[in-house]
Amino acid sequence: MQLKKQSPLTALAVSAGALLLLAGCAGQEETASAPETGTAAESTGSEYPIVIEHAFGETEITEEPERIVTVQWANHDVALALGVVPVGFSAANYGVQDDSGLLPWTAQALEELGAEDPNIFQDTDGLDFEAISDADPDVILAAYSGITQEDYDILSQIAPVVAYQDGPWTTTWRDQVLLNAKGMGMEEEGEQLVEDTEQLIADAVAGYPKIAGKKVAWVNFSAKNLSEFHIYTPADPRGAFLEELGMEYPESVTSQITDPSAYALPVSAENADILNDADIIIGYGDESLYEAVKADPLLGQIPAIERGSVVFVGNNTPLAAAGNPNPLAIEYTIDEYLELIGGAIDQLDD
Repeated sequence: MQLKKQSPLTALAVSAGALLLLAGCAGQEETASAPETGTAAESTGSEYPIVIEHAFGETEITEEPERIVTVQWANHDVALALGVVPVGFSAANYGVQDDSGLLPWTAQALEELGAEDPNIFQDTDGLDFEAISDADPDVILAAYSGITQEDYDILSQIAPVVAYQDGPWTTTWRDQVLLNAKGMGMEEEGEQLVEDTEQLIADAVAGYPKIAGKKVAWVNFSAKNLSEFHIYTPADPRGAFLEELGMEYPESVTSQITDPSAYALPVSAENADILNDADIIIGYGDESLYEAVKADPLLGQIPAIERGSVVFVGNNTPLAAAGNPNPLAIEYTIDEYLELIGGAIDQLDD
């Protein structure tokens, strides 16, 4: 996949980042191998202490953070979109096409901000607390994550932690931006980033008017076990983003969700008719998975499966990783995503 040219959204981030880096380098005789982080707290009039409430209580940030670390999924992309290079962040563990630990939009933003040797944590088997501590952070961003109480307690001994507000892995891209930006002392910049991203989404969706009001469900099937499947609910960022594009979950699905905070709904194949009202189905997979589902005596009777109004996003690809959206991922993949969705909707007219 080729890197896109610099867009207006990333250009704003680069401009902000350049100013921050210049400010951070003022008076220094030596240049580090990677740029230091900074914030624009003074320009937005942020007042300290900043207090952020979250699922584990509240975090107080007493002064403007200069060294920002992020953990787990995509929080570093928010910092980069705001023009700030973290002094350490977690490697992406899904959708990466090489051994860099970077998704393409992350690599692009780092290049645009002049960061040649980022400090990347490997935390597939758990957070690397030693590496996080060695990065000497002033704040740790984890607004979109699955950290536990134990993780939070250990991280809090290193630096103030910005955690998720409700439950693990359910923070929308919008709240991910606002929470992390507040923790960086860049609340106004975060609000502007949200506005810019909302406009980008609206402009892209305008080219697909048939999307509005269509019934959709994000469904994950497994060829190894077709006796069950699970649906990402509207509480999950993937489901929430589909609604933001103008689609709706069918009532036959939402009526079965007993826990509004749950990100997934397990369903037996015997109850596959829960999807009968879905105009289109989106999920991870490929053509071979679609053929297996289509041939199944129960799942193959789902109308969307029968008519082919399905989007199976290639597993472990950048587009699949962008299913958990953030501003950089949205900007990088939205055209490709909408083209696939538009193609599925066209099957409704056949």
